[in-house]
Amino acid sequence: MKIEPGEWRVAANADGSGQARPLAIEARDLVKRFDGTIAVDGVNLSVPEGTIYGILGPNGAGKTTTLRMLLGIIDPDSGLRRVLGHERPHDIAHLIGYLPEERGLYPAMKASEAIAFLGALRGLPLAEGRRRGRALLEEHGLGPVADRQIRQLSKGMAQQVQLLGTLVHAPRLVIFDEPFSGLDALNQGKLERLMRRLADQGTTVIFSTHVIAHAERLCDEVAIIAGGKVPFAGPVDVARDRIPAQVQLETRAADGRWRAALPADARHALKAAGNSYWQFALPEGGIEPLLRALIEGDAGILSLSIERAGLHDAFVAIAGEAAAQALQQGNGEEGR
Repeated sequence: MKIEPGEWRVAANADGSGQARPLAIEARDLVKRFDGTIAVDGVNLSVPEGTIYGILGPNGAGKTTTLRMLLGIIDPDSGLRRVLGHERPHDIAHLIGYLPEERGLYPAMKASEAIAFLGALRGLPLAEGRRRGRALLEEHGLGPVADRQIRQLSKGMAQQVQLLGTLVHAPRLVIFDEPFSGLDALNQGKLERLMRRLADQGTTVIFSTHVIAHAERLCDEVAIIAGGKVPFAGPVDVARDRIPAQVQLETRAADGRWRAALPADARHALKAAGNSYWQFALPEGGIEPLLRALIEGDAGILSLSIERAGLHDAFVAIAGEAAAQALQQGNGEEGR
């Protein structure tokens, strides 16, 4: 598939305004093989500028390979990638920040020098990198360690230094590969707030994860990847809406003409006090007609709630039980 100059795609704003905005990334039919094994099989992605976009899947699903193709670290065997309007990601390396899953800094470098060095790799002059590095360390509460060697820092501090080195050149696009791996709860919270702040400033943030909670809390859109394929890519709400919302209803009456308004497959149970408890999928016509029937029929509404499906349930419905179990296994291994 060839996209000619001037045909750069646009996406609707996540706020539903209908106004189109450019895509930070477009990937079409990306395929990558290693020793004859397909690692990525026809991946399609469209990432609007200024969003937080998650690539969600179990370990070994193809997340890292996909990110490396987008960055130009490796080339796809076939398919198209376009990053910030360019088909050659290396040409715009200075506009991209990348935090790989494999962390690593030179142990003998001072923290401020390590940040300046990472900025220099992206085209930032060393003197400016040193100035920005010290400012970033101060801003993030790490000013006292600016002149300490990396080997003298705790693991968490060293991870923060590498993160700041990823951002020191003020990139328009930031790509994190499993950024929460190995971080304690406090630093995970700091990273989440940083991601939101970047997006608020117009930076596009892409991160891979096998932890559904991170994707559900942070992402405007997600790509669900399993077995090298992407069975879903789009807004989180659209993924969740693959499963109908569930209605939880408790009534004082057990029967009456109002029951005809309940779906035929509504599940019914009696509570200890003799009240009736009902559970069913939200009807296509919405809750209002049912609510009218309940009131007019004197059902005696004690409680009524509508619960939307979570991203975990959506992941199971989209990617299947096996992929969901692999996701859970990965979460368990990280916790050990």
